[in-house]
Amino acid sequence: MTINNDHYSEEKLLKNFFPDIINNPMELEQKLTKVYEIEHSLQTLMTLCGQQDGIPDLNETPFRVIKAFLEYTVGYRENPTEHLEKTFDISQNDPIIVKDIEFYSMCEHHFAPFFGVAHVSYIPDKKVTGLSKIARVVEGYARRFQVQERLTNQIADAVQSVLKPKGVIVAIEAKHLCVSSRGVKKEEAKTFTVVSHGVYSDNPQLRSEFMMAIK
Repeated sequence: MTINNDHYSEEKLLKNFFPDIINNPMELEQKLTKVYEIEHSLQTLMTLCGQQDGIPDLNETPFRVIKAFLEYTVGYRENPTEHLEKTFDISQNDPIIVKDIEFYSMCEHHFAPFFGVAHVSYIPDKKVTGLSKIARVVEGYARRFQVQERLTNQIADAVQSVLKPKGVIVAIEAKHLCVSSRGVKKEEAKTFTVVSHGVYSDNPQLRSEFMMAIK
């Protein structure tokens, strides 16, 4: 479905999300073929769901869906741990807590959004990173097809592996549209997950202090 409008150009879209593809015509052609196939499949899906064909306002919907999914999944095209490699030599023995980090992700089972906040705390052992870097790690792993349990683990593991703190704990509270808008349709249901390493796993008092701090 090629549209003679730069705003809806499949080739321009791919070059925007995959800059290296500009120098690889063969890969560009392969991805273009996939995009056209997906656009056709999305049009078929719309028809299956009951949408009438031939409505001009919806001609570009398949293209918009592909563009949206490429935005939802930008985390696949980066290594989130790299954000933590910029460190500072600051003496800090008490926990560093970054709370209420908003995120949006996509459930890998239904392609339905889930969103909420992440809370990250670590007790440094020589290495301290910028506060914004913690948020970037959350964003990098969230912008993929995900499940909340894995997302929580990935964030905690990244902090543990790069900063090597005395302890790290990550808590995520999220609302899943695959639960609230379909299936059991429990609109107020939220999911809370926690992962800890080091002293946060061994010291109940530290865990309790973290839980109090993020309330």
